[in-house]
Amino acid sequence: MSAVHHFTDGNFSNEIEEYKGLVLVDFWASWCAPCRSIAPHIESLATEYANKAKFGKVNVDEEELTPQKFGIRALPTLVLFKNGQPVDQIVGAVSKDKIAQMIDKHI
Repeated sequence: MSAVHHFTDGNFSNEIEEYKGLVLVDFWASWCAPCRSIAPHIESLATEYANKAKFGKVNVDEEELTPQKFGIRALPTLVLFKNGQPVDQIVGAVSKDKIAQMIDKHI
């Protein structure tokens, strides 16, 4: 079973905005090659940070409201939320270490 959650327009508020703690959200699309290239990093980090942060994905082709709300214009975009508020972001395919560094700054 995957440690990465599937977030939708319908569950985003409960899963992220009302969550106390860190949540990394990967805004992605199935046709996006860079999105597919970082997917293994997200899966791996979700396992490594299981007790420190929650991880999830929003498919921008299936969910329209949430990406619009946060101004997502490029893929992949990783947004780190802390206590329901966006605190950091990375746009584009980056290394696993770069994603971990972003998370570590907010733990």
